[in-house]
Formats: sequence, structure tokens, C-alpha cells
Amino acid sequence: MNFEEIPESKLSSMANEMMDNLMDASTSIDYERHVKDFTDRLKNIVTKEYLIKVCEEYQKEKGFFAERNLITVLRRPNSAMVIWKQKFTKVSGEYLAQMIIVHQNGRFLVDHTWVI
Repeated sequence: MNFEEIPESKLSSMANEMMDNLMDASTSIDYERHVKDFTDRLKNIVTKEYLIKVCEEYQKEKGFFAERNLITVLRRPNSAMVIWKQKFTKVSGEYLAQMIIVHQNGRFLVDHTWVI
């Protein structure tokens, strides 16, 4: 699958759906839903205990995820990186949300994601 041939609009739409799910699952700290679109590699990193710890820290310090606006989609032959401006409910300012999407076993999956 060559991501350079997939329209940016399709990639951003797919990434928005995945990120909406991740952020909603993070808010409710729902591990199974949070990792449903993760590669096995990422699932091995983001354990249930790790997710709980990170979500509780973020919610205490920054609140919940709020407005998110697409900055860009970077396409590579084997993946796409989607980058957004992200806001939180308890703190001001803009943060960076990022996701890398790959294609494995007939599915588009998240292989990396973070908000800083």
C-alpha cells in the first residue's frame, strides 16, 4: 500500500475517526476501545496500566481533550503522519497531537500517537 497515492482527504478523515475514538476512550479510560485500532507493536507499549496512569495524569493536569484542528498530513510510501493543533479543557495554549497510520493485514492501524 503506497500512502503517497491515497488522497489527503481520505487519510485525514480516517485519522480523525481514529483520533476521535482514542480521545473519547482516553476520557473514559476505556482500554479495549482505546487500542482497537493499534498495531500489535503499539499495543505492546500501551498496556492497560500505562493507559490508566497517563490518562489520570493528563486529566488531573490538563483536563480533557477539547478542540482539535488539522495542521497537515505527511504521506510516505509505507505510512502517513497526521498532525493537529490540540486544546485541553483545564489549560490554555495549543498542543500538538500526532498519529502515524500504517496498513497491516488489510486494515489501516495506528502505529504511533501522542499529544505534547
